[in-house]
Amino acid sequence: MTPSPFSTIINDISRLPDYRVYGRVMGVQGLVIEIGGIQTSMSVGERCWIETRDQDRVPCEVVGFRESRALVLPFRNLDGIGLGCRVEVGEGRPALYPTREWLGRVINAMGEPLDSGPPLPVGPDPIPIRNTPPPAHQRRRVGGKLDLGVRAINTFATCCKGQRMGIFAGSGIGKSSLISMFIRNTDADVIVMGLVGERGREAREFIEDDLGAEGLARSVTVVSTSDESPLMRRQCAYTTLAVAEYFRDQGLDVLCLMDSVTRFAMAQREISLSAGEPPASKGYTPSVFAELPRLLERAGPGREGSGTITGLFTVLVEGDDHNEPISDAVRGILDGHIVLDRTIAERGRYPAVNVLRSVSRTMPGCNTPEQNALVQEARRLISTYEDMAELIRLGAYRKGSDPLVDTAIAHHPALEAFLSQKKTEGTDLETGYRMLAAALAPAHPQGHPPGPDGQPLGPDGYPHGPDAGSAHPGAEANPGANPFGQSFTLGGEPS
Repeated sequence: MTPSPFSTIINDISRLPDYRVYGRVMGVQGLVIEIGGIQTSMSVGERCWIETRDQDRVPCEVVGFRESRALVLPFRNLDGIGLGCRVEVGEGRPALYPTREWLGRVINAMGEPLDSGPPLPVGPDPIPIRNTPPPAHQRRRVGGKLDLGVRAINTFATCCKGQRMGIFAGSGIGKSSLISMFIRNTDADVIVMGLVGERGREAREFIEDDLGAEGLARSVTVVSTSDESPLMRRQCAYTTLAVAEYFRDQGLDVLCLMDSVTRFAMAQREISLSAGEPPASKGYTPSVFAELPRLLERAGPGREGSGTITGLFTVLVEGDDHNEPISDAVRGILDGHIVLDRTIAERGRYPAVNVLRSVSRTMPGCNTPEQNALVQEARRLISTYEDMAELIRLGAYRKGSDPLVDTAIAHHPALEAFLSQKKTEGTDLETGYRMLAAALAPAHPQGHPPGPDGQPLGPDGYPHGPDAGSAHPGAEANPGANPFGQSFTLGGEPS
């Protein structure tokens, strides 16, 4: 139900303070502003507004105290702030007031609209921006499977409602493309997307091209670009979870996507270092590792009678080192991880999911025995092929030396085709298992297993059926040629 303008005005009036407290700017050092006269009226995390010399009001947040002065960081730049500027103490605990009318809107970290739409309606119930998760003993258990539409993940790293998973990848491997596939194909009721520290150029492209009109209509997108202050980038993550918590409390199943947790950690590091906290690991302060579980634990199942928040959080792996501090910390908090591999991406298979290194902690409990057997067999064949891949490429393996390796080689083209998926293509859970079973079938017409579209695959892993067309460059000139222009020998016979 849409709040009436009259009720919105009443809600705004009810939140007005009984009196106001003011202080003065006493010093500025770097990003930190020292405020005097209000130290007994504020606590860490509360807000204040600085009245600049050009009559603007800059929101700030208290990050600490030093020598009877409050240390605050601004949500915007420091232009116009000088000694003696008046400071007004704000609300005690910042909160959002969402409604269902926020669906389809794009907002910033402060809950203000960024699109060209009308002002956001104000709901009656506050959702604290830095909320606490439900107590562990009051939370429901993780629910049934959530269809994400990506068959590599639906089968090998199945995600359930209320589960929290990380997407670990270096730069340029396809995290954003994978997220866009989730948005288009998921069967969640509501999507809340948080773009933390995103490139300004890509924000609009993602909203218009990847979200699209259909995805935008059932989602709320929170955006904070990389040029904004560290407070805004950090709060973007908090606001994303606060909006998701509102819809969860409405009894809906929410898919919360955040790109990326690493930029949230970097923003927290900037804030902590500015406040004087000493660095610990790779420049990250202890408060960074304290804030990560507070943020990530907010996703998950709600109390009885409420919905769920399924959280998918991307982690930008620095230097492709999956054991760097943030990756290691996040992996220990979440309920599973999806690893995108640069080596797989470089050979042109997208999404570049490394199914052997990806883990869902709800498996195998969420699957039937038949599905578990199917996934286990596929993992065994993929692992066997990967172990022997170098020998196979060099032609050092002789066919017949190991029956398991022979089986892995025979099924490799079909499994690679199964794991490949176009960005605009969606595959539901049951279809994914049927396709995986077909890829593992022991015998196939025309000597090769079918691809995802049903066309038989040739030895090069490309379709060669009557309707396949030109499957790859050079297919017309030589339909049986290897797409890379090379011929490999297995035991004296062409592969």
